[in-house]
Amino acid sequence: MSKYLQSADSDWYKKRLTGVVFLVLAAFLILIARLFYLQVIEGNKFRRLSENNCIRLQNIDPSRGLIFDRNGKLLVDNRPSFDLSIILKDAKPVEDTIEMLSQYIDVPATELMSKISHNRGASSYAPVLLKQDIGRDALAAIEVHKYNLPGIVVSVKPRRHYIYKQSAAHLIGYLSEISSDELKSEKYSCNKAGDYIGKFGVEKIYESLLRGKRGGRQVEVNVAGQVVRVLRTVEAFPGHNIYLSIDGLLQKKAEELLEGLAGTIIAMEPATGQILAMASSPAFDQNAFVNGMSHKQWDSLISNPFRPMENKAINAEYPPASIYKIVTAIAGLEEGIIDENTSFHCPGYYKCGNSVFRCWEKKGHDKVNVVKALAESCDVFFYQVGQKLGVDKLAWYARACGLGSSTGINLDYEAKGLIPTADWKRRRTGIGWQLGETLSVAIGQSYNLVTPLQMMTLISGIANGGIRHQPLILRKVETAKGEIVSENNRKITGKLPACQRTLDIVRKGLWDAVNKRKGTAWISEHIDDVDISGKTGTAQLVGRKGGDDSAYKDKIHQFDHLKPHAWFAAYAPSKEPQIAVVVIVEHGEHGSSAAAPLAKELIRTYLSISN
Repeated sequence: MSKYLQSADSDWYKKRLTGVVFLVLAAFLILIARLFYLQVIEGNKFRRLSENNCIRLQNIDPSRGLIFDRNGKLLVDNRPSFDLSIILKDAKPVEDTIEMLSQYIDVPATELMSKISHNRGASSYAPVLLKQDIGRDALAAIEVHKYNLPGIVVSVKPRRHYIYKQSAAHLIGYLSEISSDELKSEKYSCNKAGDYIGKFGVEKIYESLLRGKRGGRQVEVNVAGQVVRVLRTVEAFPGHNIYLSIDGLLQKKAEELLEGLAGTIIAMEPATGQILAMASSPAFDQNAFVNGMSHKQWDSLISNPFRPMENKAINAEYPPASIYKIVTAIAGLEEGIIDENTSFHCPGYYKCGNSVFRCWEKKGHDKVNVVKALAESCDVFFYQVGQKLGVDKLAWYARACGLGSSTGINLDYEAKGLIPTADWKRRRTGIGWQLGETLSVAIGQSYNLVTPLQMMTLISGIANGGIRHQPLILRKVETAKGEIVSENNRKITGKLPACQRTLDIVRKGLWDAVNKRKGTAWISEHIDDVDISGKTGTAQLVGRKGGDDSAYKDKIHQFDHLKPHAWFAAYAPSKEPQIAVVVIVEHGEHGSSAAAPLAKELIRTYLSISN
């Protein structure tokens, strides 16, 4: 009996043991299967997740190319900026981290949380920018308490710095944060959210040359998201450096001359078309766009009646006034309507039909030929030449002189101006052209509109013997190592519609305008032994009626914004011109007193620094 019981117990234990073994084996099989699934089938996925927890990729922003003047003077630089970001995956609890951080950077926690909520759709591993350019004091506080600020990252990025704030602002332009629409554009396919790109001027036009190529580094981080070590680095490539055609000293002088005025001054080399200075006043501080501008600051810029955001050299359109008489003179000479000996009597007015068109000189200019008419700006002479030519012939010569169309300068938003024809008026108003309108057009009034840069191509063409150049703002491009990538040579866009004899006659009239006592620009006087040739202009904004201009004077003196614009276009030295200058002072009234002295000072400065 006892043997039977022992045998039964033995069998029971064997069965239990076998069951346990099977359970253990099953457990091991399940474990092995699970390990196989995790390590083999899902291995790549979990390896990637694991690496994301300890290995991160960080961007290295390239250093943007520098901008110099023609002589190598640095105009635009980069400075280090400490930008503060948060990686939400590492910053738990986020609210506590933000609360503590706000104490060190003097930004309300609610404002920081608002920036985080705007990026809720982004990856939890992607840095969310909280504050740019935090400053060294805030940086020091964060570094001291970094172990209490999990997920908080400070990155050093190059930030644009405009050394001479407001100087050449309209030419150089500025940077601003890339918009969502721009991110969708193929043009900015290499950019990401938060990048700063050129939005205006040279910074925008040459964005592809200046921006460089982004780099990156692979780093190992701890549980708080802090970098333990750098595993691999791909260096960023800096952008190309750009040398502009402007002379920094001449640019500064032009801006000083325009201080407190609204208008523009342009200087150009007549022989090459290179822009030596382009000042537009009032200007704006480019650094304000990079550092962050409030809505109030932006509203003050765009609501300013003197239009500081407008590059008046290329964007603004004005009646060309008496400078247009150069075109009328060329057309009259080339068409054989007049020659250098043709003269008209100027009693101070001209009758056309039932209308009387007055000359600016009430007592008249007596007997006038084309040279005297240019020098003394006789309206009556050009009324008669314009009447014989007709508006359409005048329009043809004006366009051939480069007026009424873009100059081709490599800047955005260049205005085209307006050169009227009889057909243009009929299409625009449904009314036919009137003879009296031709007389106004012939002296640069009526519907005529030009940009200062168009007038620059005209006066420069007179100076250099009839060649129209494309205005150039870029001199050369170099790599960060100083290797030349490209150089900008002169580009001829056409010729003035004038033979050499015609140009000689016009040049004599412009010389007399400055150097003869009765010339309209005689007040500008000589610069040592250097002769200046030029033409003044007064662009009326309110029409005069009949021979009595008392109502006209009352109106313009009552309201400053109705006062005429003052023009002066000149070149020097007269025989071998090195510089051409165009000045317009908005509501300056008279070119001889408001614009010509500014041109004289700029020419004096240029000749002193170039010799």
